[in-house]
Amino acid sequence: MTLPPRLIPLLEQFDFACERLLARLAGPVMDSGNGVDIGVTPLGDDEHLWEPVPDCWSVRPRGDGPGARATVLAGAGDWGRDSADSPHPFPPPFTTIAWRLSHLAEMLTLRADHTCGSRALNRDGYRSPGDAAGAVAAFETASAAWREALLSADDAALDTVGYSTYPNGSDAEDPFVDIVWWVNQEVLHHGAEIALLRDLYRARPS
Repeated sequence: MTLPPRLIPLLEQFDFACERLLARLAGPVMDSGNGVDIGVTPLGDDEHLWEPVPDCWSVRPRGDGPGARATVLAGAGDWGRDSADSPHPFPPPFTTIAWRLSHLAEMLTLRADHTCGSRALNRDGYRSPGDAAGAVAAFETASAAWREALLSADDAALDTVGYSTYPNGSDAEDPFVDIVWWVNQEVLHHGAEIALLRDLYRARPS
């Protein structure tokens, strides 16, 4: 299928954001921004779960229970992501790399499924890896699934309100092209946050 012309720049932006984030996480090199490759130390488990300030939200072993101001460890399996019923705590808790990667991977996985899959996946069944390598792999798999969903969209789909039935966003009220734009912003801004956390971890006092 020929891609709708207005989808092409959005897909290119998504690819750029994902490739840059994965390079920042897994290495072995990444583009510094001016065409020069710099070495990258792959994300390790300690850094993945590092809490730079007290009372962070993170991904935790289910047996430990939720962290401060969280009421539940969302998802299934041995690990869960700190969460709370609405209204969420204010000011929002600071979140770890683990939390941010889990959030992105879950969102991409579920949105892909609710666009061109079973339309049945939900947060309660999502499994967050507790280790860094698993979290990076989960994000890579999820971003590939969302990309495949985008490739299935024609011009009519881009204009369709509710083309994605993802239940945890504005998908039921917005044209699909707006959802595609929003997902890009999620990957871009959380990717930048994760990159900054990597810088802070590297510069932390020994």
